[in-house]
Amino acid sequence: MDGFLARNREALRALSLEPRIVSGRDGIRLELQPGLRAGAIPLRSVVTGLVAGGIVVNPRFGWPGVGQVLSATGWGSGPEFLSLPLVPGSGREVPPWVLAGPVLRRLKELLANLRPGYVERNEVRSHPRGQIQWQTYLTRQLPSGRWHHLPCRFSEIDTDSRLRQAVRWTLERLNYDLGAVGGGDQIALSLIGQIVLLLEQVLDVPARRPLRGELERDMGGGSMTSLALLEGLRAMSWIVDERGLGGGRTSDGLAWTLPLEQLWERYVESLLREEAGRTGGRIRVGRSGETVVPLAWDNRSHRALGHLVPDFVVHRPDGIEIVDAKYKSNFADLDANHWSALAEETQASMRADLHQVLAYAATAGSSDKIRATLIYPVRRNLYEELKQCDRAETKALIPVGARQITLSIKAVPFGIA
Repeated sequence: MDGFLARNREALRALSLEPRIVSGRDGIRLELQPGLRAGAIPLRSVVTGLVAGGIVVNPRFGWPGVGQVLSATGWGSGPEFLSLPLVPGSGREVPPWVLAGPVLRRLKELLANLRPGYVERNEVRSHPRGQIQWQTYLTRQLPSGRWHHLPCRFSEIDTDSRLRQAVRWTLERLNYDLGAVGGGDQIALSLIGQIVLLLEQVLDVPARRPLRGELERDMGGGSMTSLALLEGLRAMSWIVDERGLGGGRTSDGLAWTLPLEQLWERYVESLLREEAGRTGGRIRVGRSGETVVPLAWDNRSHRALGHLVPDFVVHRPDGIEIVDAKYKSNFADLDANHWSALAEETQASMRADLHQVLAYAATAGSSDKIRATLIYPVRRNLYEELKQCDRAETKALIPVGARQITLSIKAVPFGIA
């Protein structure tokens, strides 16, 4: 056990897998407890140190919901790719858009950041331009009687056609792979639509499969290589190497991890921004450092923490709402069971969430109407049932002096319809 854990500690940590050694009637076994990440990692043999297998952790709320959330957030909170070997068998365990989405985002950034520069060209022309290649003219054009054909070398301003050819090849390859599964997959169909729009930007050049060597050479361009170019080149290399992350041509896939808690936060943020845009609200985001409330302890050596950071603070004309997004199954658990039937761990988790959001609400200022909201994810079918029964949100009023705080626990479907 110790040897296995030592060999694979880095990979297990990357996927937030907590190892537990359990002894029972059948002997000792190793259990891996998933955390708040989905992903795929390779596992190394204790004896040889070589990759002998792999682990794929699927998201609790299913791939369709994750795809819809990633699409809604612009793929900015998509998978993080790990510097680990390929994961055996993982390439066909997840949908193809898990790789295609991040690749398209990188290619879009690459095309948006391409700037014209001087490109050297060699052309045979009827009128001279730049430098005439006399040696070529004397050995090729003159002996064949093509006296008026002048081989010329010149520079002109243009974008890198070689790079754009590689982008076109990558887009066409992704289009083919997604088209193979896109019939009933709405996320794949949505990405195909994005591919069509990106292809319009490179239709003036032929598609050309880039060589692995030239991609590596371009990625090693030093400090002058922009981040958008570097990320775009790396994304193209995944497709060139056929390192399928999902549903692709190969069974092995890249090692990756997807922090679901951060993904859920970004999705809730997108919903709040949409609603604030309709109602004239203004949103501040904790992830951006916009909601930090310092705590001034009288004895710094005894302080428990230095500040409070609500996930979101929404200012509306009729009051202030503090929102905390929790990637937990607490709402679904509470709906399925009475409070007394919940596990002690779940009860403690919900109490901690309530105390936390109420502490945040205490910092909301002097507004007469303050709302403290906890938002939990649920599956789409459960949300529809809750909505029909008017149980998708539960509220409690808490009087605080001359004002009151509305405490709300809300279910939101993980992914749009």
